[in-house]
Amino acid sequence: MIRASPKVSIFPILAVNFVATLGFTIVLPSLIFLVTRFGGNALVFGLMGATYSFFQLIGAPILGRWSDRYGRRRILLLSEVGTLVSWAIFLAAIMLPGLPLATIDSHILGTFTLTSALVALFIARALAGLSGGDVSIANAYLADITDEDQRSASFGKMAVASNLGFVFGPALAALLGTVGMGEVVTAVAALLISAVACLLIIFGLPDSTPCVLQTDPEQVNVRKLFGQAQKKCFSLLAGRKLSLREVLALPSMKVLLALYFLVFLAFNLFYVSFPVYAATDIRWSLTAIGVYFAAMGLMMALVQGPVLNRLSRRWSERSLAIAGSVFLAASFPFFTARSAAEIYFGTGLVAIGNGIMWPSLLSILSRTTDRSAQGAVQGFASGVGSIASIAGLLLGGLLYHTLGNRVFLISSVLVASSFVLCLMLPVPSKAASGR
Repeated sequence: MIRASPKVSIFPILAVNFVATLGFTIVLPSLIFLVTRFGGNALVFGLMGATYSFFQLIGAPILGRWSDRYGRRRILLLSEVGTLVSWAIFLAAIMLPGLPLATIDSHILGTFTLTSALVALFIARALAGLSGGDVSIANAYLADITDEDQRSASFGKMAVASNLGFVFGPALAALLGTVGMGEVVTAVAALLISAVACLLIIFGLPDSTPCVLQTDPEQVNVRKLFGQAQKKCFSLLAGRKLSLREVLALPSMKVLLALYFLVFLAFNLFYVSFPVYAATDIRWSLTAIGVYFAAMGLMMALVQGPVLNRLSRRWSERSLAIAGSVFLAASFPFFTARSAAEIYFGTGLVAIGNGIMWPSLLSILSRTTDRSAQGAVQGFASGVGSIASIAGLLLGGLLYHTLGNRVFLISSVLVASSFVLCLMLPVPSKAASGR
């Protein structure tokens, strides 16, 4: 019989999530400038993002299952060590000479030059994707240590931690850009921040898996990993494997995975197109882009913190997901504007829509199964998100080349479709919702 997990503070996992996000977002504003400087265009920028998502598609489900079997903390550390190595390669890529390897001139693909520096950047992003199961593992960890009636608020706090990373990372990048310090410094900062995340996991994050004594622990040879002794009492039921058919058979899972796909697709069309639009069309500087992403993260943090906390007391996750999809669908057309004021207004709508929709969907997803399979379910969902990310990033680069800023209207249509799917989510009973 599985005993309930002891009460564990959510602060350490929030800190890990914040630091991990900070490491990536400090480099985010400069990435488009690096790609174009080394010979790439919008398609190459999208392909680089798709490379990360493709390898995450391979790595996230494996890491999720490993976290069910060997413990969230150990596999989260493995994931972060991989990220640390990827930043070391990224830093080396920036310092390499951009030797031309091939030049492409196509009506469909545009004109770009493949250089040695770009190849090294692709390798770095591939490794980061392969070890990039940290988000799904962190979500599973949070589900382990949180009571069901607190799930929505806890996932909101997790989103706040991520969005604070999105605030401080681009803000630091903007500051470094203002004082004339280039991409090398931001890459060094990302490397050091990733090292801090590893230390937080090693010294600050307790194990979360339930303790079971149904079988002799000595029968499982997982006593040493990274030189750490396995505790004598640990969960042997946490390694339950779920096939794709079993995952799809879970309540509302098909609808939830479809929502994952549509939302990830819409956002990745935006994420690949907007930096290109900002840097090459409306001519924003590195500082302006850094300030923008910092402001975007701050808006999302405000919504996913105090605002979501209040709303989740009165409204079900289903209702919040429906309302969020409406705000999101209304937001993307504003990004076709050249005016900073209109773009920032659209960003405010994105913050409201994403801020109340996404944590609600994560909470609903966590309720589809018990603790013993959270890693597997989160890993499958992350895999679906990765497929959508790959498609969105590749299509975003291609569509921006032909449609320009009208690509944001496609994101609006996709999110409008997710509104219909949100209506298909089951209405919670009064007893279950507590509202």
